[in-house]
Amino acid sequence: MEEKRLSAELRTSDFGTRGSRRLLRSGRIPGVIYGKNKPVHVTVSEREFMYNKHSYGESTLLVLSVKGEGDHEVFVKTYQEDLLRGCVHHIDFYEITRGQAVRTHVKVELEGTPIGVKAGGALDQVIHEVEIECLPKDLPEKFTLDVSALDMNQSFRVADIKVPEGVKIHTELDLTVATVKPVKEEAAPEASETADSQTADAAASTDAQAK
Repeated sequence: MEEKRLSAELRTSDFGTRGSRRLLRSGRIPGVIYGKNKPVHVTVSEREFMYNKHSYGESTLLVLSVKGEGDHEVFVKTYQEDLLRGCVHHIDFYEITRGQAVRTHVKVELEGTPIGVKAGGALDQVIHEVEIECLPKDLPEKFTLDVSALDMNQSFRVADIKVPEGVKIHTELDLTVATVKPVKEEAAPEASETADSQTADAAASTDAQAK
């Protein structure tokens, strides 16, 4: 599991919607640390967070270094994002306790080109993450599923994911993760319809010549 760091400052005043807007205008994102005792209100650098946002998730341990208070080992549980403006308005961190199991979600990535796709089918990934439980030290960053052997109309289930020792999957094992389906094609016109069309065209041509 990869460990990352992010600096933060305590937020002791200027709460509420207007306060959050002032923070955002100053380049800081408000956030809250949950999981231990009472929630801790913090702010982080928008520039620093956005630069590494793609690598933060529920399966990435993050050391949140709060100025004047110390380090917190957390996950980025959720964040409120404005996709149109490309900015984050608020972040929820979840603090872990070493030696205590955590329950979180880990993404599933597919690799390889299925046999069925080479034969003209299409690969459909139905599930993109699974819920697991394990100690923080055993938390995998992601699960990789090789779909090369999938033929047409075949699928892999959650049960087919290789799970390291010490990790328990809570997502239903029978659920489909990925499947290969035939590509739907437009049905060709039936022979009778084609013949009727040709007959009608011939009749129309004869009437025109007679006139």
